[in-house]
Amino acid sequence: MMHDEVEILYVEDTAADVELTLVALRRSRIANRVHIARDGVEALDFLFCHGLHANRASVAPKLVLLDMKLPKIDGLELLQAIRENERTAMIPVVVLTSSNEQKDILNSYKLHVNSYIQKPVDFDQFQQVVQQLGLYWLLVNQTPDA
Repeated sequence: MMHDEVEILYVEDTAADVELTLVALRRSRIANRVHIARDGVEALDFLFCHGLHANRASVAPKLVLLDMKLPKIDGLELLQAIRENERTAMIPVVVLTSSNEQKDILNSYKLHVNSYIQKPVDFDQFQQVVQQLGLYWLLVNQTPDA
């Protein structure tokens, strides 16, 4: 793996959720490099190598974990931008959110999200979900070469 390569882009604005997810990944022995974007604009800058990420090698992550309720640009707008760009359209995007609103689920699938997961409240269940998510999307799932 190249030094700049990030395998997971985690777009989440809640610090506690970021920490819980990182702990769950470590406990699951999923040691992939994770970049945290705290809002939709930061995520776009990372994906498209703009702003603070202008000097980053243009290597797409293997997986985007996406919260729905984000500042600046929300999860649906970010998902749409990812899907509209030829370079990022094929990146697996998994919504990992506390929202179980049907309109969010429906709109996410209309924008071709790969999976929509409501975060379990119980940490043990959450850890199990993150472990299964990581194992499937990073080890089992096959993606086309970019």
